[in-house]
Amino acid sequence: MFTPTLTSPRASRLSDTDRIRRIIGIDPGLAASGWGIVEYEPQRIRYIAHGCIETEAGCIHAERLFFIYTRINEILEAYRPSESAVEILYFGKNVSSAVAVAEARGVLCMALARRGLPVYEYSPNTIKQAVLGRGAADKRQIQEMIRMILGLDAVPRPDHAADALGAAVCCAHSARSLQAGGGL
Repeated sequence: MFTPTLTSPRASRLSDTDRIRRIIGIDPGLAASGWGIVEYEPQRIRYIAHGCIETEAGCIHAERLFFIYTRINEILEAYRPSESAVEILYFGKNVSSAVAVAEARGVLCMALARRGLPVYEYSPNTIKQAVLGRGAADKRQIQEMIRMILGLDAVPRPDHAADALGAAVCCAHSARSLQAGGGL
């Protein structure tokens, strides 16, 4: 199994105490892929931007995937994150869309890897734990906590973008525990 190196050349030159990390979080989907960007410096998480890449159901499947790939590359170029956090797919009752969403996730991860970004993966429960302090929470609670953590006036919309910001915040919290001597 191929495991990419998780340290970029730029990151290795800076110490943990003097670097600002820009993290893009991604909530993958074929119809809608949420993205959110935060900056993390020791003891502080700052909101940068969020949005959603949406594709139309009537379009050819391959064209939808290509649109996602093209759009995420534009976002990566505009915001230049130094690492990424991607939500691991979870399919409760809607298993029929699993393959299409997995393909979209693959395209997104490929774009991140192509840019040399470390790709950290987090389960929905891990994200909830990092954001709210417990793994059992509903979407509204998580979204409200994201709003409070990032000092936003309103809950980020659409839901997929809020979930992506949650993944980015989870990654930042994981960095805090690493700096404190703990592990992921």
